[in-house]
Order: sequence, then C-alpha cells, then structure tokens
Amino acid sequence: MWITHAQVGEPRVALVRKSAQSLLEDALADRLHTLLEDQARIQFEAGVGKGEVRSWRNSLPTFLNDLVDAGLGHVEVLLEHKLPHSPKRVDVVLCGRNPRTGRPSYVLVELKQWSKAEPYADDLVKVEFYPQPVLHPLEQVRRYCEYLVDSTPALAERPDSVHGVAYLHNARKAGVWNITRYGVDDFGELYTLDNKGELVNRLRTLLDPDAATRDHARDAADEFLGMRHAPSKPLLTLAAKEIQEREQFVLLDEQRVAYSLVRRAVEKARASRTQTVVIVLGGPGSGKSVIALSLLGELARQGRAVLHATGSSSFTSTMRKHAGSRNKRVQAMFKYFNNFIDAEPRDLDVLICDEAHRVRETSLNRYTKREVREKARRQIEELIDAARVPVFLLDENQTVRPGEMGSRVEIEAAAEAAGCDVQVVELGGQFRCGGSEFFDSWVARLLGVKGTPVQWSDLVTRTDDEFVVRSAESPREMESWLLDQREKEGGTARIAAGYCWRWSDPITEDGTKVLVPDVRIGDWHRPWNAKPEQRVPGVPASHFWASDERGFGQVGCIYTAQGFEYDWAGVIFGEDFVWRGDHWEARREHSHDPAVKKADELHFARLIRNTYKVLLTRGMRGVCVYSEDEETQNHLRSLAR
Repeated sequence: MWITHAQVGEPRVALVRKSAQSLLEDALADRLHTLLEDQARIQFEAGVGKGEVRSWRNSLPTFLNDLVDAGLGHVEVLLEHKLPHSPKRVDVVLCGRNPRTGRPSYVLVELKQWSKAEPYADDLVKVEFYPQPVLHPLEQVRRYCEYLVDSTPALAERPDSVHGVAYLHNARKAGVWNITRYGVDDFGELYTLDNKGELVNRLRTLLDPDAATRDHARDAADEFLGMRHAPSKPLLTLAAKEIQEREQFVLLDEQRVAYSLVRRAVEKARASRTQTVVIVLGGPGSGKSVIALSLLGELARQGRAVLHATGSSSFTSTMRKHAGSRNKRVQAMFKYFNNFIDAEPRDLDVLICDEAHRVRETSLNRYTKREVREKARRQIEELIDAARVPVFLLDENQTVRPGEMGSRVEIEAAAEAAGCDVQVVELGGQFRCGGSEFFDSWVARLLGVKGTPVQWSDLVTRTDDEFVVRSAESPREMESWLLDQREKEGGTARIAAGYCWRWSDPITEDGTKVLVPDVRIGDWHRPWNAKPEQRVPGVPASHFWASDERGFGQVGCIYTAQGFEYDWAGVIFGEDFVWRGDHWEARREHSHDPAVKKADELHFARLIRNTYKVLLTRGMRGVCVYSEDEETQNHLRSLAR
C-alpha cells in the first residue's frame, strides 16, 4: 500500500512517503509523477504546473535508482516535504539511521535537471529559460537545512543529524558548479553526473546501508514528521541583533535572490557608476521586511551609506525603538519617504524603501518650507534620485489610503525615465500566518480578490495547516478566545477593526487622562489605540500599539496594524464592508476615515477591501473574525469554521 502522507495522526507535510525501493518501482512504472500530481491537487487545491510534473518525471527515477544501487532501498523517503511555517518544499528528505552513531539521520536533497548555468552574483546563477537569476542549488539546500534546524527545537539540539545535498544529475563538475567557492559543509554539498560515486559513498556514511535497519528508518521518519515546530521568528524581537550584530534570519530562495541582487547592484554601481532600481514584490508575510532588515544590517556593517525608509509613522517609530535599542546611530537609519525631498542626488549607496506601496504622489505637506517646496518633485522620483541603488519592497494589495501610488508600473516608469536599470524579484508564498499559503488563498477568496469563498475547514482537511481560523458570536467572545489562546499557547494577541467608529481625543477623569471607549457593539465597548502625540498613562503610544503588550486593551486600526505581526489576531468587520447576497458592498456612509472617504467610488471599495485584507493577515498563528452586520456575520460564520 502506498502512503500519500505521514501515518495517521501525523501532520501531512509530504506529498508522498514510501521506501526508496517502493518509489523506484512506481517511477519505473511511470506512475510516480502521477501520484505526486494527484496529491498536489488535493493538498494545494490548484495543483502544480506542468514544469514541476516534468521535473518529477525526469529527476526522481535517476535519483531513486542511485539510492537503490547504493543499497539504500530501505530508507524512508519524503517527497515534496513542506518546511515548517513556510510555503517552501524540499524535493526529497531521506530518513534513516546513522551507521556511526546509531541515531536518526536526515538528508535534505535538492534535485536539478540543469546541465549548465552562468555565474551571476555571489550565490546566484542564471539558468537558461529562467526569467530571473536563482539561488545556487548548494546555497538553496544549505538554507533549507538552516531554516529547518532553526524552527525545530528537537533538531536544534542535535543539528549534526541534518545534512544537505544538491544533486545536478545532468551537469558536469567543471565550470560554474565549482564547489570550492561555496564553502561546502554538512548543510551544503554538491554532486554532479561525474562524481555520482562520491554521492553514493557519502549517503552510505549518513544512512546505514544495512537492510535490517528498515524499521529504524521508519521510526526516524515517524519521529521527524512528529516533531513540533516553534513559530517563525517575530520581526521585531530580532531586529536589534539583525542591525547591530549579524544576520539572524535565514533567507530562502527568492528572498535570498532579492538580497543578492541588491548587493550585486551596489558593486556594479561603484564599479561603473550605473544606477539600478530593484523592485521586490510580495504578499503579506512573504518576507519583505526581513529582506529589508537583512540588507540594512549587512550593508551598514560593510560601511555602505544605507538608510531604511517607509511611509508609516508607526512602522518607522517602532523600528527605531526596537532595532535602535538605545543606539541613536542605528535609530537615525530609519527615515520617512518625505525625508528625501531635498536630498543630494545619489548621496546614498542604497535606500531601502519598505512598505513602498505607501509611496505618495508628493512629499509636500503643510509644514514644508517654501524654499523646499520649490525643489519638490514626485515622491518616487525623489526616492530614486537619492541613492545609487534604490530598493522598493511592496505589496500592491496593501494600498489603504488615497494618494498612495506605490506600484510596479509607477516605479518602473519613473526608473526608466531616469535612465536606471531595473530588476524585479517576485517573492512566493507566505511566511506569516504559520506559513499557510492556504490561509492567504482563503483570505483572497473571502474578500473577493481572487476566486469564490470557501470554508476554511474544507482546506485544512486536505493540508497540514496548523493555522487557526474561527468566528466569534460577539466581540466579547472574540476577546475571551484571544485571551485563552494567549494563556494556553503563548504569544501576543490584538483586536483590530475597520475604521467605523469615531476616534475621540482622550478625556480627563479624576485628574487622569483616559481613552474614550468609542468602539461600541451592544454592551461591549473598548477604546481605539491612543492618538499620535497624545500620551495616556498606562497606554502605549499609537506607534507601539502592535508591539507593546499593553496594546491588548485597545482596538487597533489599519494605521497601527499595517506592517506588524502578532500571534493571535481578532478582526472586527464594521458596517463599511458588508456581504449582500453574493458580493461585498463598501459603504462610504459608515466610514469614519476622513482620508478614505474622499476617494471616488471605485477606489473607495478597493481601499476598504485592502484594509480588511491587511488586518486579516497580521496573525502568525490564528485569526478570529466577527461582524456587527447580521448578514455578514452569517457569511463569516459559514466560512470560518
């Protein structure tokens, strides 16, 4: 009997699990790729592309045959194993017993059909027919190993049980695959067609070739699949070390590609005075801010003139507080987009524009001095001119205010008009929300962004998702659930809502400033987070609502939640966005956001929809939803269960 996932009761994190011998029989019968494709259709909902199926058909028989020839036919093999809290999948994980120590041993394998490639930059290569550079396969598997160990406590205690191998079965050892420049270690080894024998010998030192260890191999796979995983590293917790000490985050695949492309552009700018604009596109939780912090830390340590900028007062203030960590010099590296209105051309090596979807038409405001106004241009042009390598990280579906115009089209047009080279990297997947690409899809369907709504339970029955989605019957029930999750599971929790209630200034009671409980639903009432620049005793400043533990007592809005993450998210849908029959309606008369209410009908609906998309995707471990509108609440109840 073939096993599509782990055994009963285990998380389903691999498309197929069998012994190497059984898988080879499937491959020789030309049915293994079909089994994988069928399981992908079940687990991934939309299935996979023809290119991936073709890759399975071409690469797996070769590798499985090598395994069996090596006397490792009894080893347990996991195909397309999903990394914890990540959308990334490892081609193959081999599970067995180490012949030297007698303990479980795991080998992660990346298979490539490539026969040749051209070196591009650092750890990147350019492969024919690929639209953008990709990570060198040795670096790819190394980072998978590092990420797996970092996010699995049991493996972090014995990292020597994990090994990484890249196998290019159609390539020759000579040329671009020269492994000496990549610092081979246990997490990253590379083998090609003409040193296949070395691969076989290496695997036999890591996995016991004695067929009598078959049961040990199964036990090792059971243990591996049953391991608990810690949540992904929260951005703010590690920001200080990232900037001041060393790299704390493991960048995978396209994340590392974006990082390396920027570093290459910096070298190119210094050598040839070429200005390059790098655009990094990705959805919520795809790692944009992690890339930004990694670049800022590395370039600063190299002595480059580099700054980080956003259009969010909350995000920049929080970065200054956490990443600065009492270091004024580091705090000064975090700027706003409108700080570059009169910057000297190419005064910086790199300007990292995070949350670039919030770039505005102009940097002018009522406080701008007359002499500065005369120099003002479009904000995109100012940001591009400020550095030899401007980097824009954005999600075009997170625009939530009129006048925000950061988009790929706008940035590319401005860059080309300025005579800049342009490079674009598209990030795949979801690293927030437990790494649940299915939740990202569920949200898009729920809000009518893409596809039709689907019950969350229909998705999780076919996946390994640990992300929690539920509805509450009242805001009081939502609050209670969040407190229970925080108590039982740990982590942080926040409630956020659509901007559908007035936001009052604090009042004075018994000589003390207090917040007004503006958000009222039935007999439940809570205040909004504090207003900017208005201090209230015992309440975090507006900028720090998402990161200060005292923020749970207030309801956050889009402007305090965007750009941040917390473990457990409560989202209250207001009367500005309601479900009617078979579609959503955005209702201007129920919005209390003075800026958004000025938008025309088309843009108003898009801004409101984007607002709820952002609020829904702040949680890393779970989300609870509620609407005060009865029909909308019924709709949410039917889907979030």
